[in-house]
Amino acid sequence: MSRNEPKELRRGWTTGACATAAAKAAYCALITGTFPDPVEISLPRGGTADFILTRHSISGDVSSATITKDAGDDPDVTHGALITSTVRILEPGSGVRFKAGDGVGTVTRPGLPIPPGEPAINPVPRQMMQTAIGEVADKYGATGDVEIEVSIDGGAELALKTMNGRLGIVGGLSVLGTTGIVRPFSCAAWIASIHRGIDVARAIGLTHVVGATGTSSEDAVKARYSLDETAYLDMGDFAGGLLKYLRHHPVDRLTLAGGFAKFSKLAQGALDLHSARSSVDFSFLQDLLAEAGASPSSIVDAAQANTAKEVLDRSLEENVDLSGLLAKRTKLEVRKILKGAPVALEVLITDRQGNVLGESGFDGT
Repeated sequence: MSRNEPKELRRGWTTGACATAAAKAAYCALITGTFPDPVEISLPRGGTADFILTRHSISGDVSSATITKDAGDDPDVTHGALITSTVRILEPGSGVRFKAGDGVGTVTRPGLPIPPGEPAINPVPRQMMQTAIGEVADKYGATGDVEIEVSIDGGAELALKTMNGRLGIVGGLSVLGTTGIVRPFSCAAWIASIHRGIDVARAIGLTHVVGATGTSSEDAVKARYSLDETAYLDMGDFAGGLLKYLRHHPVDRLTLAGGFAKFSKLAQGALDLHSARSSVDFSFLQDLLAEAGASPSSIVDAAQANTAKEVLDRSLEENVDLSGLLAKRTKLEVRKILKGAPVALEVLITDRQGNVLGESGFDGT
């Protein structure tokens, strides 16, 4: 490896993956009397992963297991945290229920993927745990009716280093993850990989590339176009790293795809879309609502919204095409960033399920 070539970073595991492994091990122990160690889980996008138990215990119809989170080379505040899942047997027909233990927050405000009053355990980790419990139940002929209480040692203190308080998540951290895998965060290495991706795409003659903020938005583009895998540049939050390089190394066509909140920041010129380094301007969203013809009450309420999603959800209830307008605004701003580079551009606003909510169209369409 040359001195100028970025070091390949080691990937890690999300809190959701750790909680799933702990829950599966604890439930196995309740059924069989033995904790599997290591314990294997299925990942949302295919494949499996093994986790070694840090500690475990069982008493009657309650069992718990703990995983030490390894975030790889990502500077995650939860790296090294102890993630514990305590599993209790419930009456047949109860299903899988979730509870916030010590260090896991509770949602108190709208606009998040989980409604107020619920443990701050996001939808994908919940599904991962339900799948893991189902695998054990099917293997041993059990009912799979359990309560899973997730705890994070020191989570309340760690949450002070996050945006949870502002988002209305109280009492601790959120249990997160959409793939089970933590992709390492390194500005220099990540941006260098984007540049390499553009270089490779140009070298092999690709005329259409994609910059997506995450897997859901990337999936939306894949559902629309049949492009070579090399066309998908791993933009993430680094819109600036992609767009500035394309000024001097253009391609014929560029599709940008991302969520409403991230692209509301890009539409205002933010080049780093990470929540720690740029924030949503709700006055901008108010202006956008007014231009889109939203009701006066929704425009006023947007100033007190908890998240951009809350504003978006309100617009959808009123059948106001806020995402379409945002896509066009984003395209105008990106044109400024590209500074006349000969790149035909379209912008897609997507939701967490990979559906296109709004689009700008390519130039001339």
